[in-house]
Amino acid sequence: MTYEMQNGRVLVTGGASGLGAAVVDAVLQAGGTPIVLDRDIRTVSAAKAIEVDVANRTAVSEAVNQAAETLGGLDAVVTAAGIDRCGKLENVPAEDWEQVIFVNLLGTVSVVRAALPYLKSSRGRVVTVASTLGKRALPEASAYCASKFGVVGFSHALAAETSGEIGVTTLIPGGMKTKFFDDRPEQYKPQDDSKLNDPANVAQAVLFVLSQPPGCVIRELLICPAEEGSWP
Repeated sequence: MTYEMQNGRVLVTGGASGLGAAVVDAVLQAGGTPIVLDRDIRTVSAAKAIEVDVANRTAVSEAVNQAAETLGGLDAVVTAAGIDRCGKLENVPAEDWEQVIFVNLLGTVSVVRAALPYLKSSRGRVVTVASTLGKRALPEASAYCASKFGVVGFSHALAAETSGEIGVTTLIPGGMKTKFFDDRPEQYKPQDDSKLNDPANVAQAVLFVLSQPPGCVIRELLICPAEEGSWP
């Protein structure tokens, strides 16, 4: 199934790789205009890109404003930027643990906060990217779980706060076949990546959300490979 977008000015954080890059490709194929925010934009060639660390609130505000000015506004924001630091709480350095919160949760909040005036003007949509580990906790993943549980709670509260002004969807993907796992210690990598989802499939779910008619909002969408081990 394919979706067509009209006036689809979509800001994608983490859009240089993984799910974010898949969303950028999907938006382009649907006739939309994506713009990427990422801390490393060297691999981005098909869309306008702005280099920024989403953990830096001031820089994020400037980058979102620049993106909106470049596109003449924003119709949607997809917050796909994310990191992880695995290990038992006492073994993960505090700085590393907190950086997961800064990027995954506070980065999401900073991007949405900066984009709100533009989205309210266009009556646009926000798709926050949580995780199945925002629904179910696993050991040695306390930073990631805390950040993604936080994204779920933030998104639900934002939806209630902005009801009738913008659409807010919490996207809850399961494991995907991306480079997200590459820098993990071996014991924290998927043992069989054939059971992971193709990020292109998840990107199509994002387009489904963005293609809903005015007045219709998908509040939460969980999408995972058929043999997902972290849900339910």
